[in-house]
Amino acid sequence: MSVPLFNLAPNLTVSRLCLGTMTFGEQNSLPQSLRLLDQAFDAGINFFDSAEMYPVPQRAETQGKSEEYFGQWVRKRKISRDRVVIATKVAGPSGQMSWIRDGPKCLDAKNITEAVDGSLKRLQMDHIDLYQIHWPDRFVYSSYPLSISPGDSLGLWTCHFKTKSRHFKVLHSCVSSYVPMFGETEYDPVRQFSSVPIEEQLDALGRAVDAGKIRYIGLSNETPYGVMKFLHFAENNVHYPKIISVQVNSYSLLCRTFDSGMAECCHHERIYVLGYSPLAMGILSGKYFASDGAPSDARLNLFKGRYSEGESRYSLARNTLKLATMVNKILSTLVLQKNMVFILYHLQSPLF
Repeated sequence: MSVPLFNLAPNLTVSRLCLGTMTFGEQNSLPQSLRLLDQAFDAGINFFDSAEMYPVPQRAETQGKSEEYFGQWVRKRKISRDRVVIATKVAGPSGQMSWIRDGPKCLDAKNITEAVDGSLKRLQMDHIDLYQIHWPDRFVYSSYPLSISPGDSLGLWTCHFKTKSRHFKVLHSCVSSYVPMFGETEYDPVRQFSSVPIEEQLDALGRAVDAGKIRYIGLSNETPYGVMKFLHFAENNVHYPKIISVQVNSYSLLCRTFDSGMAECCHHERIYVLGYSPLAMGILSGKYFASDGAPSDARLNLFKGRYSEGESRYSLARNTLKLATMVNKILSTLVLQKNMVFILYHLQSPLF
């Protein structure tokens, strides 16, 4: 199979299929990971995605292994840096991964700068092609100190914060709402947490671009509101880089939340979409409904009880999942190779 290429940004040509590495270092050993990278590269894939928190399920003992394995592969195979495009991500606040900058607690400039440098060290590279915010800072409570003074009767606030050489005064709501993600779909305005202003995040990312550490920036697991705010601030400040892509919160025949508000947003703003989990964590392959209950090393079996995102998003008992598997079996009898139907479902979309 020859994978088609397209320009994700000026001087950034990528394959239309990207290999994710979030299992490298946990489910996949180093030899297995190197073999998978070889197979993808030989098939024409030059685009690879990782994250500082990978692999999953996340543990202190394995954090960063996915980036390390990719860097080792590039060096072992003596692959020229300009032949691969590497994307990785900074972890947003969670309060659960204490081994990553004590939480992480927030996405302030200090956390972003340390995350960029940490990824470069693990990858053993001098730059990252696409650097993404893994999930919004609006996810959990942030302990970032702000000087807050009351605004007008609409409940707005004036927030002041400083970086090394720039001072910002921003009129906006300093209490941002909880963002549903990782299997959740309902927005709950009651669950509100303070968050780092998007301007500070863009300023830190812009400094990394200026320093040559990253080339382009993107978002992941964002909402249409978040995407538009990042675009708005970048449009009004020449020092801020513009996002070029967004990884949607899973996209497959079983998860199509992107097709509502986010699709229109990305279409009109010309933001490229990276849709992850096209096989719905392997469920669309049908293996989990095999008579033997799927191999013991299949992800949802291997990490049962430890992989809350997958288990909350996909219940193997749901009739819709069984129906999707039946569709896969029918389509797989055609000329197309098994599972290719669901990959092509992504590729035929004008937004992917």
